[in-house]
Amino acid sequence: MRIGNVEIDNNLVLAPMAGVTDLPFRVLCREQGCGLLYTEMVSAKAILYNNKNTEALLEVEPEENPISLQLFGSDPQIMADMAKRLEERPFDIFDVNMGCPVPKIVNNGEGSALMKNPLLVGQIVEAMAKAVKKPVTVKIRKGFNDDMVNAPEIAHIVEESGGAAVAVHGRTREQFYSGKADWDIIRQVVERVHIPVIGNGDVNSAEDVLAMEEQTGCAGVMIGRGARGNPWIFSRINEYRRTGLLPPRPNVEEIKAMIKKHAALQLKYKGEYIGVREMRKHVAWYTSGLKNSSALRNAVNMAESMDELMKLLDDSLV
Repeated sequence: MRIGNVEIDNNLVLAPMAGVTDLPFRVLCREQGCGLLYTEMVSAKAILYNNKNTEALLEVEPEENPISLQLFGSDPQIMADMAKRLEERPFDIFDVNMGCPVPKIVNNGEGSALMKNPLLVGQIVEAMAKAVKKPVTVKIRKGFNDDMVNAPEIAHIVEESGGAAVAVHGRTREQFYSGKADWDIIRQVVERVHIPVIGNGDVNSAEDVLAMEEQTGCAGVMIGRGARGNPWIFSRINEYRRTGLLPPRPNVEEIKAMIKKHAALQLKYKGEYIGVREMRKHVAWYTSGLKNSSALRNAVNMAESMDELMKLLDDSLV
């Protein structure tokens, strides 16, 4: 897959997820064969005002490339200026979040609220595309609600304004993450534009990837919640494509080893206090459905140190 001047080894994409797709998790997904990574979404205004917590969100390692920095905001000039300010950093692509459904983002006229304002969509993309040489892409939803299903129109505006690709989540903002993703709207977007379209929504397996490609004709497939606690999803899909055989799911020892590796990366980049606390949700995702997983989750939520966390894993996952 190619986005602008960026060549991507395969068409598997890690969706941007706040509180999930941080540096440690991205590194694991890359090691498992993910083609394109996305950062957590970053506020353009926070960068403008030098917010002290934002710098950590902008940190990337060389092995992560190609990687897309996802910005959110609604002021075309600020979005363009912040992209320009960050252009020398090691991001390959600048993405604009027009899909976030969270009320505090939407009520500020950002995220999926932008889909209600096609004119502003065009202004943001055009300003950014003119400000930087790197590709500018956009992530959108099916529409804001069932009365405003306008993904094909918005995607067309993105293309006309200089956007290099568009990712489409097949749910409206009103749906959040409930119900079933509408893959047909992704197909409609593919038919409307000439830039690469990345499909997103309800992709949890290799079979889902192939089905989405077949049903929509999308150039890339974005995986979000299906990757939580499951970075192997990328290697399993790649293996399935190569051989036609689905590899076995990771066993308990492999899951334990991955959790420990994830925890070590958290410790390295975030320190023990934050690292232990952030691992709590990841352990819950990694161990979902395993024997003793409920008791382990409860115990991990009380853990205060990495040593304590490691001991709990060794005692519970056998």
